[in-house]
Amino acid sequence: MPTKNAAKRPLKAEDLYGLQFVEDPQISPDGKCVAFVKMTMSKLLNKYERHIWLADLSGSRPQVRQFTFGDKSDTSPRWSPDGRTLAFVSAREPVTPDKPQICIIGVGGGEAHPITKLANGATSPAWSPDGKRIAFLGRVNEEERKKEDSGKEDPKPDTLIEVKHQKERREEDEKKKADPRIITRLPYRTGTEYYDDRRSHIYVLDVPAEGESAKPCRITDGELDFTVVEWSPDGKYIYSTQSRTPDYSPWEQLDIIRINATGKRRPFTRLTKPGFDYLTAKPSPDGKWLAVIRHVERGSWGHTQHLCIMPANGGAVRPLTVEFDRNPESFEWSADSKYLYLQAGDHGDTGIYRVAASGGVVARVVGGRRMILGFSRAKAGRAAFVASTPERPVDLYIADGKSEKQITDFNRKLLDEVRVAKTEEMRYTAPDSREIQGWLIKPHGFKPGKKYPLAVNMHGGPHVMWGPSTPSMWIEWQFHAARGYAVFYCNPRGSGGYGDEFASVIQSEWGDDVMHDVLTGVDRVVDKGFVDTKRIALTGGSYAGYMTAWIVGHDHRFACAWSQRGLYSLISFYGTSDIPQLLRREFDLEFPGDDPEKSWQHSPLAYAKDIRTPLAIEHQDNDYRCPVSDAEQLFTTLKKLKREVAFYRYPREGHEMSRSGEPQHRVDRLNRMVEWFDKYCMKR
Repeated sequence: MPTKNAAKRPLKAEDLYGLQFVEDPQISPDGKCVAFVKMTMSKLLNKYERHIWLADLSGSRPQVRQFTFGDKSDTSPRWSPDGRTLAFVSAREPVTPDKPQICIIGVGGGEAHPITKLANGATSPAWSPDGKRIAFLGRVNEEERKKEDSGKEDPKPDTLIEVKHQKERREEDEKKKADPRIITRLPYRTGTEYYDDRRSHIYVLDVPAEGESAKPCRITDGELDFTVVEWSPDGKYIYSTQSRTPDYSPWEQLDIIRINATGKRRPFTRLTKPGFDYLTAKPSPDGKWLAVIRHVERGSWGHTQHLCIMPANGGAVRPLTVEFDRNPESFEWSADSKYLYLQAGDHGDTGIYRVAASGGVVARVVGGRRMILGFSRAKAGRAAFVASTPERPVDLYIADGKSEKQITDFNRKLLDEVRVAKTEEMRYTAPDSREIQGWLIKPHGFKPGKKYPLAVNMHGGPHVMWGPSTPSMWIEWQFHAARGYAVFYCNPRGSGGYGDEFASVIQSEWGDDVMHDVLTGVDRVVDKGFVDTKRIALTGGSYAGYMTAWIVGHDHRFACAWSQRGLYSLISFYGTSDIPQLLRREFDLEFPGDDPEKSWQHSPLAYAKDIRTPLAIEHQDNDYRCPVSDAEQLFTTLKKLKREVAFYRYPREGHEMSRSGEPQHRVDRLNRMVEWFDKYCMKR
């Protein structure tokens, strides 16, 4: 008799269109309802659609329903302190089309209405503790700030035709500003776009009654960028972060700052000192403390960041998670200010942990074989979180004390149709006796005694952590298995989730040791006896694109390789990437010219003459993290050497294409990658 799973169809790349994801869970203050974002993909429109849903937990069975509708995406739901109203971000305002604005809607019903109408949009809403004000971020340049301060406003259009004309004029003005593009700051581009002359500033708005309007007050000024918005419990201040070097590195050397939120603009106060980057801050409910995440200012990015507390007015910073030795990804206070709850990765899984504000042991409160992707806690202690598992993509869960309940099951229809291969954990010893954790997925229809091709996957970062529940890789690994490949991946040294030493040990040594960690894992899979050693494919993106080119330049066992959005030359990477400081943090080089030999020695391009493996190079035209020029150099070199090479370039895309690019491009990439594997790894 065939098993239930055997009767299902193989998964296809096109099944990506059918996947549904849960994002940004926000539990109401009383713990009786969760607002979250449901993300779907439109094959026809080739875009993502996001709307806010509600999960009512007040009855014996949770009731889940869609809450916002329309052709514009709705994101960032945030509860008012009394739980009666939701603020969210949407581009539904006709006066500023395609610019996100802050909207509010009563949870009991009614129509959503925008409360901001900023020409450049508004994001990141944060309610004041009394629910009477909302702080948010808006982008403005010097000219626009002067106009705001003078009280002058552009005339409001009366008709949709005037709205259209105003939009066209604004777009034409933006084109003129970028022709030629004048660059005076670093970084000057990121994602898929160049920065303009605008900076991200903090505004405060008195929440208007429905049908009324209120003018927001900007409480920050200058050529500075603010990205964090956290209210003090008394509503007098807002906490944020600010660089000590805003002219050339606005996202580094960050301090926690305190800003007057009462309407009169005053200079902000720095509450921390040099030596660390302070990434975020949240005040305790009693107003006495700030909880902050900090990271060393110098040295490898792999060093563990720590959750700390400090007096709310500034003072000595006390770390709470040194012995825990794992990276806190987000955190929240308990209502009584006695505990902090944090999300952190450990050995391929992500859980929620608790630590006392007074210090002590960090204890896990929500665990399991899964990755938690975000959580929030109600005052009464109930927590809502989003998690993925090896068997299923992302869903919403509720944890209440020791009990736990899955709330959504949006992918049930797809999971009932397709086979999902099981994941097996492996632990093995690298040549220097370091333990490495990896995972293996056997191909669909696996039969003992038969030989199969193997697809070896590697993660980027390098200081990230993969596990069997990694949602961005779920369909890719399952697709490879559905096409007849065994799948192997691991967390080599340099990965997060194993402590400071494990992650930072690769500083100035990105290549050989990591290569041996991966190849030893391949050997252990081959030792199991079902892999055809002449049919092994290798792939990875970003840092793992670096490693793909590095490995095939040093080892010739692979039948083919697919290198994605890689860094191939440290020399050209500097100055073309939006993170040129990578050389300083990871290779102890302020400039590549300080030690040209070292810069070249650690570049995969230096070993291109030794690449004999058929190599596909995938890159995106607008990738400003690992610029396409690196891929061009590698392709040109291999083509000149008459090696087997192909170059796949995706227009309009950036570094995140495989995770959040155009859906059609993501599907195309999956299919082309496996076609390349099949060309060299499948018997004809």
